[in-house]
Amino acid sequence: MGDCFHATTDSVPVRNRVYNVLAECDFTFQATICEKSKAEPQVRSTKARFYKIPWFYHFKNGLAPHLKNGDRLLVTAASIGTKKERNSYTSSLKDVVNQGAAHTDWAVDFRPALADPCLQAADYCAWAVMRKWERRDLGPIATIQKKLTYEYELWGHGRKHYY
Repeated sequence: MGDCFHATTDSVPVRNRVYNVLAECDFTFQATICEKSKAEPQVRSTKARFYKIPWFYHFKNGLAPHLKNGDRLLVTAASIGTKKERNSYTSSLKDVVNQGAAHTDWAVDFRPALADPCLQAADYCAWAVMRKWERRDLGPIATIQKKLTYEYELWGHGRKHYY
């Protein structure tokens, strides 16, 4: 198996079993789909800048409507790069949260996926959504479709591809 579950590298029988277990768990997830080639060059100037746009719309339309005054939010992300990159992502998230829910107490935590089973579950959910959108493969999402509460294609109206 390796150190953790990872949908891309796990065998089909392992993936199927993980999806069956996830289907029995009490959770929901949301997805904002971004076709990177449709993002204008200035949006893709840095990774943090690129992700800030979908985070903003996802937070505004998917998450913020469910937050109440006094709620606390913990954003857990898989460990990424350098301290400078983490600070850049955190700064972007801060801007997004402040625009959408300034009343919310929040923090971000970067962890290795092998240290957090919820990140491994999130990886499986994201992989199922990716397979659906990129390959029209509905197999992985079928088992957990009822858990998906928000799905939006951010640049779905766009026709121009920048690369």
